[in-house]
Amino acid sequence: MRTYSGHSTAAASNQLYRTNLAKGQTGLSIAFDLPTQTGYDPDAPEAAGEVGKVGVPVAHLGHMAQLLDGIPLDQMNTSMTINATAAWLLGLYVAHATNTGVDPPRLAGTTQNDVVKEYLSRGTYIFGPEASRRLTVDTIVWAAHNAPRWNPINVCSYHLQEAGATPVQELAYALATAIGVLDAVLASGQIDPAGFPAVVGRISFFVNAGIRFVEETCKMRAFTRLWDRICADRYGVEDPRLRRFRYGVQVNSLGLTESQPENNVARIVLETLGATLSADARARAIQLPAWNEALGLPRPWDQQWSLRIQQVLANETDLLEYDDIFEGSKVIEGRTAELIEAATTELDQVQALGGIFSEAGIAEVKSRLVRSQVDRTRKIETGELPVVGVNVFTTTAASPLDGNDLILRVDPAEEAALADEVGKWRARRSASEVGAALDRLRRAAEDGSNVMPATIALAHAGGTTGEWAGTLRALFGEYRAPTGVSGSVGIRGAELSAARAKVAALSAARGAPPRILVAKPGLDGHSNGAEQIAVAARDSGFEVVYQGIRSTPAAIAAAARDEDVDLVGLSILSGSHLSLVPDVMKALAAVGVSVPVVVGGIIPAADADELRRSGVAALYTPKDFEVSRIMSELADLVSRDRG
Repeated sequence: MRTYSGHSTAAASNQLYRTNLAKGQTGLSIAFDLPTQTGYDPDAPEAAGEVGKVGVPVAHLGHMAQLLDGIPLDQMNTSMTINATAAWLLGLYVAHATNTGVDPPRLAGTTQNDVVKEYLSRGTYIFGPEASRRLTVDTIVWAAHNAPRWNPINVCSYHLQEAGATPVQELAYALATAIGVLDAVLASGQIDPAGFPAVVGRISFFVNAGIRFVEETCKMRAFTRLWDRICADRYGVEDPRLRRFRYGVQVNSLGLTESQPENNVARIVLETLGATLSADARARAIQLPAWNEALGLPRPWDQQWSLRIQQVLANETDLLEYDDIFEGSKVIEGRTAELIEAATTELDQVQALGGIFSEAGIAEVKSRLVRSQVDRTRKIETGELPVVGVNVFTTTAASPLDGNDLILRVDPAEEAALADEVGKWRARRSASEVGAALDRLRRAAEDGSNVMPATIALAHAGGTTGEWAGTLRALFGEYRAPTGVSGSVGIRGAELSAARAKVAALSAARGAPPRILVAKPGLDGHSNGAEQIAVAARDSGFEVVYQGIRSTPAAIAAAARDEDVDLVGLSILSGSHLSLVPDVMKALAAVGVSVPVVVGGIIPAADADELRRSGVAALYTPKDFEVSRIMSELADLVSRDRG
């Protein structure tokens, strides 16, 4: 039983963890901030506005010690949601453990370490597919030899569903990722063939449970059967215990609504049942989102509510007392068989492209996910997919849960304090020891040696997240994943007719289509919303400029100037809008661009008022599900601005 948490500083997060453990939480699930996830220190220019917003900043061993102060690691199961920098955070965790007298074989926990879903949905990748897979393989091999109780990779289909994946796609793409990783472990020659089944047995998964209860239950059963088949047939694993589909689950956050957010509690409970009722396919660990995540960062009380949901189900109901209650059900068995057949076909298609780590595989899968998300948002807009409180049953009484203190806010002063603290940390350590450790890391990366011993040595020497990632950036380069927008076919028809008419009139009046720049400033990699807007704008007749994630304000301004755009749309879901939006507007003014700026994201009402006062022309939050209306309003903004 977990809550996924971390914010502000390591010390503040440690207090939160100890409080949650005292309330009955049985494991840690650490959320890291975006600079930590993408390999930057708090004082890096790229980290501006993002420090401590969506997780805890961990730049060095001192932060890891603060984060875990008073928590006995030999008695704790710790899940770390970290991917591109997984080897580094595992190195810091191991270094802290040994400093506190806990040897690696006694450590139990998980590093998510699944970079494929970062390319496809979440965006916190750094390196290209081959380099990323090499780092993943190194952590798996190191754990197999040194920390056999550790799950070195948690293949994560959770974010695939958040990006629009159907159950079939979620099954196929997660299994394709596991195959791509295990094939690479075999090819590395670092594992004796006799020990390979044990490596297979340590692969774990992190799955999404959505609101379609019956279908999600069948998906979990399909996962268990498909994985057993792959382990036996592809890898020759004979021990059924090592073929077990070991998975944790976080229930769906995509379906959480800003409108009538109290309805999210019922959604969370139903989705939890989808991952627990089938005893033969039951999750081993569960973490639940908070009811108000569509509004902002949850408070400790909100996290407690999610923990209590788990505790009621486990301790008050008879949920865990029976064998599989679905055994022999014609409905469940029939739908499970359909999912297995369809997912096998989808998996075979990905493998035929060279696997999901190939450039062709990533590009094709990304396009399919964008198309699936377009289909989902269109169905919500037309009412074909009812969402209570959003497009049906929208009348509501005043909620006693409303108020200005509904979400947790991170003090902006924390960022400056952390930047100063990191500078002091660097000044106190031995520069020669850090330099030698960085050289060792560089040599290991260059000559193909396992990077984990050098990574752990750098952690002990006092290296920082930015130094570890910077060393590897210099060797591996940085990657720009495909956006999936150009290959996606819009499927909105009559819904866009009003917007298309307005854009056509603008095009006729000026002799060319109006141009819109869709941009994602900062380190936030959640690109689903930006991609949906880009596809809909293109289908409305706009000429769309979309360059993907992680653009600096200066780069956005330069693109707006060079592409001569008529409107700039910014998508920010990390809570950094109050710092990033003004920076972009200043950069636009500096290069002489004066066009309407609109912003989309998770924006509390008070912040929305401040952004409007600063000159933002329009704001869109999760309650604004009618994409066709947004397109029509964008056309009106351009028309008024251009006169």
